[in-house]
Amino acid sequence: MNTQANGGGVSVEGGTTLKVTDESLAQAARVIRDGGLVVIPTDTVYGVACDPRNKAAIDRIYRLKRRPRYKALQVLLASTDQLDELGLDLPSPLNRLSAAFLPGAFSPIAVARPDCTLETLADTADGRPGTQGIRIPNSALCLAILKATGPLAASSANRSGDESAQTVQEAVDAFGSEVDLYLDGGPTQGHVSSTVVKADPYARDGIEILREGVIAQNVIRKALHLNGGGLGA
Repeated sequence: MNTQANGGGVSVEGGTTLKVTDESLAQAARVIRDGGLVVIPTDTVYGVACDPRNKAAIDRIYRLKRRPRYKALQVLLASTDQLDELGLDLPSPLNRLSAAFLPGAFSPIAVARPDCTLETLADTADGRPGTQGIRIPNSALCLAILKATGPLAASSANRSGDESAQTVQEAVDAFGSEVDLYLDGGPTQGHVSSTVVKADPYARDGIEILREGVIAQNVIRKALHLNGGGLGA
């Protein structure tokens, strides 16, 4: 697939691989804006990414990866300042935990406002607001990409069930010309499981830990200064 970029008349041939430079970041931003897919290096593995507000692009990721639709995509941010433009809020005490652990292996579950523009929201029951897992990678290179492109919906750059790509060539081998642009940031360190946490006013400390990753549960709770009791402690 070819992606015709707007503004500069630049055409990106599907499957193009570029080192991360100011010029390639500008190209990546144009590809994302035009509804294309870009493979990027993160702080763990390579990811395939798109505009989280573009349903057609999100559908492409699911088809490309052969990923079940019930498995939600995460949204990568350069900073929590980008939450507002997406119509997302971080309920207390997740905002406090985010200040302590982001950037890094911490994935809070944000809550959608009525003005939320995302096409990646997880379904909820009983008419409750939709939710979205977010992450701010602990990588200066990845943060530079996110500052250029804006927030990205992302998943690991591999077919579902296959090994994750730790080099751009492994991602190219997986997807070939089905991805519009590959950004080469060198080898990545490999999978690091993030700790996924949502706010729950009925749970201990006002949080529910959905997945314990490299940031241990006791470390999360200590950060809230709540080991001895509930939110009023």
